[in-house]
Amino acid sequence: MSEIFDTTRSFADLGLRPEVLSGIEEAGFQNPTHVQAELIPLAISGRDVMGQSRTGTGKTAAFGLPILHLLEPGDAFGALCLVPTRELAIQVAREMDILGKNTGLHKLAVYGGQKIEIQAKRLQRRPEIIVGTPGRVMDMNRRGLLPYDRLRIAVLDEVDRMLDIGFRDDIRKILGTIKHKHQTVFVSATISDEIERLARKYMKNPENLSTVDAKSLTVSQVKQTFVTVQPWDKRRLLRHVLQKEEPELGLVFCRTKATVDKVAKDLRDHDINAQALHADMHQSKRNRVMEQLRTGKLHIVVASDVAARGIDVDGITHVFNYDIPEDPEVYVHRIGRTARTGRSGQAIMFVEPEQGSLLDGVERLTNVEIAEVIHDEFEPGPVPRKVRDKRAELDREREQNRKNLGRTITEAPNEDVAQDPDRFPGGIVPKSLPKKRMGGRVRGRRR
Repeated sequence: MSEIFDTTRSFADLGLRPEVLSGIEEAGFQNPTHVQAELIPLAISGRDVMGQSRTGTGKTAAFGLPILHLLEPGDAFGALCLVPTRELAIQVAREMDILGKNTGLHKLAVYGGQKIEIQAKRLQRRPEIIVGTPGRVMDMNRRGLLPYDRLRIAVLDEVDRMLDIGFRDDIRKILGTIKHKHQTVFVSATISDEIERLARKYMKNPENLSTVDAKSLTVSQVKQTFVTVQPWDKRRLLRHVLQKEEPELGLVFCRTKATVDKVAKDLRDHDINAQALHADMHQSKRNRVMEQLRTGKLHIVVASDVAARGIDVDGITHVFNYDIPEDPEVYVHRIGRTARTGRSGQAIMFVEPEQGSLLDGVERLTNVEIAEVIHDEFEPGPVPRKVRDKRAELDREREQNRKNLGRTITEAPNEDVAQDPDRFPGGIVPKSLPKKRMGGRVRGRRR
């Protein structure tokens, strides 16, 4: 527990006002996590902060509690928190609502997918705290419904993910539009050079805070394993592992939305309680899936990386990397959905035989040697016909190439080539320039 929580301090030691402390106590929290213990006093003092901490260590409360402490009822549009996805906007607003229940502050999540008229009407009530996705925040600002001129604190949550999914220009426009003096806080699981450049441009002498041990980006409570599998066996193996592990709550991560739908349907067809979650789904359906997950009516969610950014649900016991990500940092965020705030969890990764380099990249970034698990009782299925046909075609091409090479070797060389078995496979080595050349009539790429 000491890896996550600072057991030497209480929330009262951090300087939070009584109305905030009472909300924390009613929510059942006792000791702050390390990132909370370090970031909250800095943010309360008014400093700009760039905080790095592993996923699942309580970053939402780390920036949310200072907002609740610093604002008073009537400070309309006093805080703006930018997040990468709709689900995360809803989740952050909900958590701040719980922690700030005794402060009298109003919070509103603004995001795409919900009718703009609904959110516009709520903005007219002038809430103190806005949590939103960059696109919808900019839209509301252009309509004159979400002014920046009263902003006291701006927070960017999951900065690395916002940059990854293409919000860099929106972030620059929003931060560049806020001209008056204000406080800025960045929080992220990883800090890249680009994030540091943003901080230098839009923050004033930021405090660079990192609670990540250089040895590992993942918490020790996550048991990480992988299993080698052929691509055509992945769905069967997933069903097998789910039946063997019996997760209370599990997330299955896929690379594409099409794969998410196919895997979720396959699980349902085999009587496994599973639902899909990805960006192409209507927001109301995505909300229903999240509500079912939170209330325990749903046990398995098959998700894309973007949609899963807002999944912050207690009790997720397993994360399955059905598709190993090409970016190792995505793996860090994925498995951060489990083993949150001191709990334990399992992360199981499916690795195809030719994906060894992707596995190596994950291990290098996390500095963890991931153990392989072999399921002896799992019987691989037959090789699909199209795969057999492709292999046969490749074999025929190799054989034809071998025969062609053999014929070339037996042919008498002309005056431009000579036999030299020691210098080149097949013994053919060019001895002079070709007789005909293009003479500069073909323009190259260089000008």
